[in-house]
Amino acid sequence: MFELDLRSRDPIYQQLVDKFKSLIIKNVLQPDEQLPSVRTLAQQLTVNPNTIQKAYRELEAQGYIYSVKGKGSFVSPTNEQDNHEAIQLLKTEIKKLLLEAAFLGVTEEELFELVKEAIKQAEGGKTE
Repeated sequence: MFELDLRSRDPIYQQLVDKFKSLIIKNVLQPDEQLPSVRTLAQQLTVNPNTIQKAYRELEAQGYIYSVKGKGSFVSPTNEQDNHEAIQLLKTEIKKLLLEAAFLGVTEEELFELVKEAIKQAEGGKTE
């Protein structure tokens, strides 16, 4: 399904969260599609099942997946209204951070480069 970077500074569970979020956002994983079981994914990636469980809990807390007792974990259907509200909140936070960065002397070019890096990372590319 995907590879983990064991040399990354990001914890393995966070890498899993980021990879699953990327797959869900890009519609590679469809709404109500079942995710691999904790045990299966742990064996495939050769990581501790507790790490997978932690990633699934985080994804569930963020609303990307839901669990059905005895059945497994599934991709949550997207709710356009919830997405709209979350996007508006993010825009507000980004604007605050941009204003603070400008106040501290970060140049427009540096900000554009940060945006490009973030987009590249969100699309699954490697950043420096």
